[in-house]
Amino acid sequence: MLTILFSIIAVLFVGLGLPDSLLGAAWPAIYVDLSIGVSSINFITILISSGTVLASLFSARLINKFGTGVVTFFSTLTTALALLGFSLSQSIWWFVVLALPLGAGAGAIDAALNNFVATHYSSTVMSFSHCFYGLGVAASPYIMSFALSLDNDWRLGYRTVFYIMVGIALISILALPLWKKIQTKEKNEDNFTPKTLTLLQMAKMPAVRAAWVMFFSSVALEFTCGIWGCTYLVLSEGLSESKAAELLTLYYVGITLGRFISGVISSKVHPKNIVYCGYVLVGVAVTLMVLPLPVIVKAVALFLIGFGNGPTFPNMAYLTPFTFGKDVSQSILGTQMACCNLGIVLMPPLFGLIAECISIKAFPYYLIALFIVMAVSTVVYNTLAKKLIKERSKAAKNTDKP
Repeated sequence: MLTILFSIIAVLFVGLGLPDSLLGAAWPAIYVDLSIGVSSINFITILISSGTVLASLFSARLINKFGTGVVTFFSTLTTALALLGFSLSQSIWWFVVLALPLGAGAGAIDAALNNFVATHYSSTVMSFSHCFYGLGVAASPYIMSFALSLDNDWRLGYRTVFYIMVGIALISILALPLWKKIQTKEKNEDNFTPKTLTLLQMAKMPAVRAAWVMFFSSVALEFTCGIWGCTYLVLSEGLSESKAAELLTLYYVGITLGRFISGVISSKVHPKNIVYCGYVLVGVAVTLMVLPLPVIVKAVALFLIGFGNGPTFPNMAYLTPFTFGKDVSQSILGTQMACCNLGIVLMPPLFGLIAECISIKAFPYYLIALFIVMAVSTVVYNTLAKKLIKERSKAAKNTDKP
């Protein structure tokens, strides 16, 4: 039953990734067609991420009340309708109105699927699930490029993804009895009742705070590299735009490959150790970025950052239920997703200000700062998590005593 459901979850992860790279691929055509400023994308992106943050924070209440399957279906449908609205938009204001629902749909799905996979499957499945997300992210630019080749019709690209998302929504609604059956069985066999924690309750837990910082800085590092890596290679290293874009592809290959290999070895290597090994590579890579080395070395360094940091999110998300307990993991994982999106909203734009006010050459030093925060918070989190797991284990043994 879980095997059948995973095939559906894989499709849902592909759908989760599809909208994420669509706006960037379509924007050169959109802003010309709507006669708006090229920088308007920043405002729309912030609104989308804000919707994701809000949905992540409230996801536990919805999922614990209605179930993962129902929330996933309605969130997928919301995302699809927002994409359809984008395709019909005649002004920037429709993008503004629809950005929040688009982000909210993604945030709810992300929190729901990550917690379900973490509590029902192995760390191998978690890593492979994020590979399917990568397939969705990679597919959207190709869909949009095909649409743009047909009379520069970016609306067709959005409609095409809308049709795909409707198909995924139909698959998810057909799977509702399966979700319900699994969750009913879980309650009956494990005597498992999910609890919804408030933000204040979680903020009082030191391990949760450390996890927030870890997820925030890790994703901030990931997206800062993705957004500014190409510009750095052009302005600081003197590459052409096309060559820089070509080399930046190595970074995204590194992320996908890192998560794939993590999935392959996670049955034999503990997720925490996979993360630490990845951090060693990231540490070496950010050091190479600072040194006056040939540009090809800088490109390899970006690959290593992606390769080393790629497994962080799926592996640390997977450990959440084991650290805090399955009963509260949905609440905590929801806030972790929110912190990830705050990292996306705040940190790449912050570097943009630094690059404008100081220099684009600050890019490697900015990455080092994020890496230090990420590494320290991870060590603190794992130390606190180990202590928390021991306390929970001891409490469980005392409860079992007659």
